[in-house]
Amino acid sequence: MKKTFCFLILLPMLSVAQPADTLKVYEPSTNFSDKLSSLYRHKHFCTYVVPTSLIGAGLAMAGKSPESGKNELKEARDKFFPAFHSHIDDQLQFAPIAVAYGLDALGLHSKTDFLNKSIILMKSELAMTAIVTGLKYTVRETRPDKSAKNSFPSGHTAQAFVAATFLDQEYGQRYPWLSCVGYVLASSVGAMRVLNNKHYMSDVLAGAGIGYLSVKLAYATHQYRFQHKRKKAIKF
Repeated sequence: MKKTFCFLILLPMLSVAQPADTLKVYEPSTNFSDKLSSLYRHKHFCTYVVPTSLIGAGLAMAGKSPESGKNELKEARDKFFPAFHSHIDDQLQFAPIAVAYGLDALGLHSKTDFLNKSIILMKSELAMTAIVTGLKYTVRETRPDKSAKNSFPSGHTAQAFVAATFLDQEYGQRYPWLSCVGYVLASSVGAMRVLNNKHYMSDVLAGAGIGYLSVKLAYATHQYRFQHKRKKAIKF
């Protein structure tokens, strides 16, 4: 899923980058596929550009002016789901973490051993909490329901994407469908924050980017001092 997303974004640039040569007869070449493979292996694009773009989009949509774009989805919510109210997002934001540890307990081993992945998760949570809290008390955005001035970014969404990205890191390479499950759950949390009238779309986008990026940075900087990363996992 992530590779397809990168491919769709980068396809126009690759097409422009192909040199035109009218003197040669067209022959099938592996250059294009080689470049695609190189892009797939270049993880920095999806790892850093995508979440940074989400945060940037959230910041761009934030603001008090009607033209900021954040009010459009709220107006649709007020029109079609004015009475929507649910607390399930309070529990759902942690679900992918429970799945990751539950699978490990059942014998479907994760990529990283228990101690190291727990330390990584703790660092991810600390980074996410620091960023979200700092922005909440700096931006001081009023919530859609006027209940408080700490709307931007969405802490629930950030937590949900920390959980989903953690699940993806530990099981996504061998079981891509688990990554899909995690990100669907995280996206559902973001949608419910809007439906509950607690956040604008801008808050949710920024929260998703912060959660994703916090985990990626934690994995990228972690020193495996206690045990080596697991090389094998049980397949089914």
